[in-house]
Amino acid sequence: MQYKVLALDLDGTLTNSEKIITPRTKAALQEAARRGVCIVLASGRPTVGIQPLARELELEKYGGCILSYNGGKIIDCQTGQTLVQHAFPPDLIEPVCTFSRYWNVVPLTYDAHGIVTEQADSPYVQEEARINKIPVRQVKDLPAEVRYPIHKLLLTGDPVDMPHVEELMQQEFAGKLSIYRSQPFFIETMPLNVEKAASLELLLRSKGLTAKNLMACGDGWNDLPMIRFAGLGVAMGNAQAPVKEAADCLTADNDHDGVGLAVEQYILSEEN
Repeated sequence: MQYKVLALDLDGTLTNSEKIITPRTKAALQEAARRGVCIVLASGRPTVGIQPLARELELEKYGGCILSYNGGKIIDCQTGQTLVQHAFPPDLIEPVCTFSRYWNVVPLTYDAHGIVTEQADSPYVQEEARINKIPVRQVKDLPAEVRYPIHKLLLTGDPVDMPHVEELMQQEFAGKLSIYRSQPFFIETMPLNVEKAASLELLLRSKGLTAKNLMACGDGWNDLPMIRFAGLGVAMGNAQAPVKEAADCLTADNDHDGVGLAVEQYILSEEN
């Protein structure tokens, strides 16, 4: 098979609007895994928010991977080994939180159990908790609380304001952080040069493969690097316009088995 690694964004891609994997898509993915394809769940979500989907797809059985924090960490589901890891610069936690407060957006990060933030009742913080099915812990001072390694800070706020906030943040932290929007109300901030494509390249190299062996499916702005990088970049029918423009092909939306259809067409149709 040409495509030996399949990278999948989760929200808006692998899962439908109800945050579940539909039966057709699950069947296609499990058949691809049985044929030896390494499935990589590639998301801005924290690791703990991806693990239930990895278990549902039985990636621990087939040897798939979890790529969390937009590439901040990659874990081999079969061995539990951490293959790639990038820590958020500790000296930038306070500046990012100060910037967030000034522009009236709410920063959050994660500990081993769930979300940590200064405003647990924010609707966008609650949305992140709902997406990941994890609890929220409120603290008085987020930078003071974070005395352990983190992989990203997520900025949450009104979708109307976020394009302007992202533009300002790109200027403020140019050359210091990687910054992407993953949802209209989320801005992902990671260590510099950390994004899905860069971490996927490291994973491919460890397997003796290249981008030609990678198929990637996504819908959001933070999926653009891996869509451009992959040998076959697939945009969902519900993808943002720039993702559709960058992709090699389009599939159906996430409520109509877009991932499953793409896997059937481009992987399962190949000869064993």
